[in-house]
Amino acid sequence: MARPKGISTGRERLAQAAGRSFRVGGYGGAGVDTVAREAGLTSGAFYAHFGSKANAFRVALVDGLQSLFAGIERFKAEHGDKWLEPFVTFYLGERLAAELPEACALPTLTADAARADEETRLAYETELARIAGALADGLGGRRAQARAWTLMAILSGGAAMARAVKDEAVRAEIVASVLAAAKAV
Repeated sequence: MARPKGISTGRERLAQAAGRSFRVGGYGGAGVDTVAREAGLTSGAFYAHFGSKANAFRVALVDGLQSLFAGIERFKAEHGDKWLEPFVTFYLGERLAAELPEACALPTLTADAARADEETRLAYETELARIAGALADGLGGRRAQARAWTLMAILSGGAAMARAVKDEAVRAEIVASVLAAAKAV
């Protein structure tokens, strides 16, 4: 029998809770018991589904990056050749305004991915390549792949910096600068 829409499995709830916890506290600050409790489950259920905190991080990281990939594909489908400006505006506007637990995985989880095990780093690299490919496909033209990596770095770095500053004027200046640079890619 199919599960009714809107009701997720324990694994899905754990993966979502892990993603939120890792975004907020980083790998070191996200505890298994807290993740399990937020998902409405036990730490035993956490270990039954993931086996380790490292595996849960990998799943949350890949899920987050796949969400970014899907968003890029959605903007390309909805806006055709004119997808870049609406995507960049959304990413540095509405998406950046999301609370940290729901923020984009690329700027929020990259530092922890850099310190992760080999399997997680490989999964990260694989998903990054998919994202770069989707961006390059949408950008087209000369040096599309190089421009895609540039765009990804500009958006991710800019989003991380804008989230980290306290002064709203500085944040606005960062966002405006990154927006202009991203649109020029």
